[in-house]
Amino acid sequence: MAIKLPSLSQLAALVASGAAYWGLAYATPRAHFGQLVGLFGVALLAYVWLLRSRLPWRWGLAAALIFRLLWLPAVPALSDDAYRFRWDGLLVASGVNPFQFRPAELIADGARTAIKNEATRAKLLPELQQLYRKLNSPQYYSVYPPVCQYLFGAAAWLSPTSYAGFAFSLRGVILAAEIATAWLLCALLPALGFPVPRALGYLLHPLVIVELTGNLHFEGVVFCFLLLALWLLSRGRWRASALALGLGVATKLLPLLALPLLARRLGWRRFAGYSVLSLGTVALLFSPFLSADLFINISRSLTLYFRSFEFNASVYYVLRPIGIWLTSYNEIAIIGPALALASGLFGLGLAWRERRPRLVSLPQMLLFLLTAYYALSTTIHPWYLTLLVGLSVFSRLCYPLVWGGVAVLSYSAYRSSTYTENLWLVALEYTVTFTVLGVELYQQFAARKRGADSTNELLTSD
Repeated sequence: MAIKLPSLSQLAALVASGAAYWGLAYATPRAHFGQLVGLFGVALLAYVWLLRSRLPWRWGLAAALIFRLLWLPAVPALSDDAYRFRWDGLLVASGVNPFQFRPAELIADGARTAIKNEATRAKLLPELQQLYRKLNSPQYYSVYPPVCQYLFGAAAWLSPTSYAGFAFSLRGVILAAEIATAWLLCALLPALGFPVPRALGYLLHPLVIVELTGNLHFEGVVFCFLLLALWLLSRGRWRASALALGLGVATKLLPLLALPLLARRLGWRRFAGYSVLSLGTVALLFSPFLSADLFINISRSLTLYFRSFEFNASVYYVLRPIGIWLTSYNEIAIIGPALALASGLFGLGLAWRERRPRLVSLPQMLLFLLTAYYALSTTIHPWYLTLLVGLSVFSRLCYPLVWGGVAVLSYSAYRSSTYTENLWLVALEYTVTFTVLGVELYQQFAARKRGADSTNELLTSD
């Protein structure tokens, strides 16, 4: 059987994409917002054309891999989170618990409390001092769960004095996770009734390529574990699936939201066993970091996240001025936790009210749950949305692809050192996203109503 070749227009789109990714990887500082949006826009338009023109999926898989390999030797330029990754990794590689000390404490103390061995301290301290100036949150305890810490530590052990080498190692891990994700998507999509080429909606999306492979964010690893858990469930291996979900939670805590959706799908007895295995996996991976202050310090960081941090929000940015008008203060300390509680209750309600909980509908239900969570969050960094982009391939909804495309507008905040957001651009991002979401939900509702009406007519005629 002959392999279908791409058209000339598709080849042109692939070349344009490659050139845009090269420019983003090697020639675009984060502060150059116009250039960043321009190159990302080129990649986004090419992506839309490649999907609409039905790029042969084997060529799409090859292009997805090549676009990621373009970033392999690059140092992340669009995010400074990797500096904290390296900070935590150097501590782990030196036998120091990264959850026990804030960077500011270590620098002020000269690392004497954390590192008792004088030779180790003398070797490590200069590297920490150099990194400290580049951290975006030196006053906060680490919030990266144990799987991340192990990977950070391994990368720092391999490259104790080279940030570029450290970034290369982490990119290799993320690339391996993305390759596994591609395999899992190709296995799962037909099993759940979707064509395999839908995988390209995730694998070729510019946000996924830029934020995961490019900026070294671990949502790609989380998505890989989520897909692995789903694939194992589809094969009846619920115990192994529970372990995979536990690994996902131990990478980022967010997959915990999936547990309520499994209760009615598994049955309450099996769900109890599934939960014990998943949470036991998380506890086991956390065990090397156990200390008297572990839960206190992590809870402090999470409390700060919900009560103090704000970036690129939607519902919260509508409620914030109302709170200021009523009390003359920014009431994020009340609004943030209240919105988080609302999203949790929405998830429980979604799980309880679902009419026919089946495995095939699980990705779309998780998509709705995460959409509500992000819509009610006070902080939405673009890479968070890669999970929505991934889950969208198991539905006929396009709003996650749109949201992932317009989220690049949030980078306008980095045009200056004051990190000031342009609220007009934030409003544009969410106006476009929620308009598409509203239209698609209406279309789904109308299609179901037409189907119900047709069924009633048949019953009546009989």
